[in-house]
Amino acid sequence: MERTVADDIGTKGCRMGGERHEPPPDGFEAELDQIDALNHMEAPRPGSPDPQAPPDGTVEEARRRDSRLLSAGHALAEADSVEEALKLVAALYAPDFPLDGQCVFGIREGTLSSLGQYGFRPGGADRGFRMPMTTGYPAAEVARTGRAVYLASQEEYRRRFPATWHMSARKNREAWAFVPLVTAGRITGVWLTAFRAPVAFTGVERALLTMTGRMIAQVLERARASRAELELSRGLRHSMRTDGPALTGLSVATRYVPTGGGLMVGGDWYDSIDLPNGRLALVIGDVQGHDVHAAGLMAQLRTAVHAYAAEGHGPDAVLARASRFLTTLDEDRFATCLYIEADPSTGDLHIARAGHPHPVLRTPDGTCLIKHVSGGLPLGLMPGEEDYPVDIVRLHDDEVLMLCTDGLIENGGHDMYTGWVRVRDAFSPGPVEDLEGMADRLMASVLSPEPGDRDGDIARDGDDIALLLLRRDPVQARAEVSRRRLMLTVGQDQGEGLSEARAELKALLHDWARPDQVDTAVLLATELLGNVLVHTDQDGALNAYVTGETGRRRLLVEVMDRGDELPHQRTPGELASSGRGLMLLDILADQWGVRPEPEGKTAWFALAEAPPADDGDSAAG
Repeated sequence: MERTVADDIGTKGCRMGGERHEPPPDGFEAELDQIDALNHMEAPRPGSPDPQAPPDGTVEEARRRDSRLLSAGHALAEADSVEEALKLVAALYAPDFPLDGQCVFGIREGTLSSLGQYGFRPGGADRGFRMPMTTGYPAAEVARTGRAVYLASQEEYRRRFPATWHMSARKNREAWAFVPLVTAGRITGVWLTAFRAPVAFTGVERALLTMTGRMIAQVLERARASRAELELSRGLRHSMRTDGPALTGLSVATRYVPTGGGLMVGGDWYDSIDLPNGRLALVIGDVQGHDVHAAGLMAQLRTAVHAYAAEGHGPDAVLARASRFLTTLDEDRFATCLYIEADPSTGDLHIARAGHPHPVLRTPDGTCLIKHVSGGLPLGLMPGEEDYPVDIVRLHDDEVLMLCTDGLIENGGHDMYTGWVRVRDAFSPGPVEDLEGMADRLMASVLSPEPGDRDGDIARDGDDIALLLLRRDPVQARAEVSRRRLMLTVGQDQGEGLSEARAELKALLHDWARPDQVDTAVLLATELLGNVLVHTDQDGALNAYVTGETGRRRLLVEVMDRGDELPHQRTPGELASSGRGLMLLDILADQWGVRPEPEGKTAWFALAEAPPADDGDSAAG
């Protein structure tokens, strides 16, 4: 009759540390040998130091280890499999940390099974390996108790686990660590690391193993997540990697790192939006929670904010509409958000804030200040209370404004004050030209393990981190750029005002290179003013701006009124007497649009100066 695992366990036993544990079943020793044996056929790592060399114990070596951990952490955020994660962790090898083999055990139905290995002979870990959790093996004890097991020598292994020590101790290894993998407060696996030389497992080394175990646990959770959830988070994160278009006078650097929840993206996001009026919108936000629902809400809210911005709404109107939109999606969730409309030509920033952390301003000499701006309640928190005042901040040359979510400040057990000090110390140094370097230093200040970390063996879930840096760049010869401006108002009872407006606009463009463009500008301005006088009972205000150097100038014409109804493009028939204004804008203007204002609306168009036409072109025309 075939023997079963239960038959073997029922007839054998041993006592360890006051508890009775079962020895491994027959045949298990040979299988574990395969999993725990060195792959002697592997070539030595190129340039690897002598594993028997004594640890140097210097501060420089500790910093190098922190740097390796940071690099591995960034790579682990992209890992899609346990095998890939273990291969990346192998880069932590150092003379005083002679890591030489890893295995991840999964927990299912009261048994341990091998989910992946690195540094062992191939074959053993993938042949249906299963171990009862009642077995006297260190990984089984970790799975039962949730406490890490550190075995600094063969003698300690033999003393604590006499039933199984010989299976691993005879394989030319001198130390072992078994670390629980915890996800959402639940033990989902055990990570085994083996070392070529004895390891003391000091507090620093245990903190390093604990932090790395948290990273591996996230990889394990991602591997177990449904494909739909993974594809959702991957797609959302990929969409945040693309910054908005580069604009003269402004530079942007962004970072996003998921540190909790097991997904590649959570409720945090940033966005950079090219607005139709030549300005740039910058958005950063954080939806409550770290689950798939938060990621889904974030995607919808981000799309809504983008749409409201593209329609031409001001910062206050964008946040008010986004708050009402979030309320219709989920009344139990809220979101913080900070929205900026930046003018590249002046450096003016129109800022509206919904419960989000204040931005931080870095001056050219490295001084960092919390820039307090007015704000309202988080989005979706109290329907009907959408009031978001707008502050105007001017960003001067070589100044940098930092926007972030609270994960950058509070991760690692910090409060708002100590977290701010950490951010300030990382943000201050370095040349202002190296915006990407600033972003890297800020992320490293949070993701690197800190010396003397309190109770490094205890895992602390972190919040996701979104970071956006905005720098005002000097523009050469800005004072030489010409700027003309025309402002006038045409009242409802002043029909002659249209004729006067046409004459003044022609005078503003007296030296424009192409007279036909002047005629086009006058025609479009007349259409916009005429629409105000005919279709509303309001006065029409016209502002016209000419900027740039002769031959490459730009004309911007804005017509404002206090009416609430937005114009709609129509398709008039041949004999229709109206309805062609927006069609003309669409055909003749380089850019045009209509943006709502706190009171009323503004219709605008822009023309770029074309080179002069030669005589042949004029005759043909």
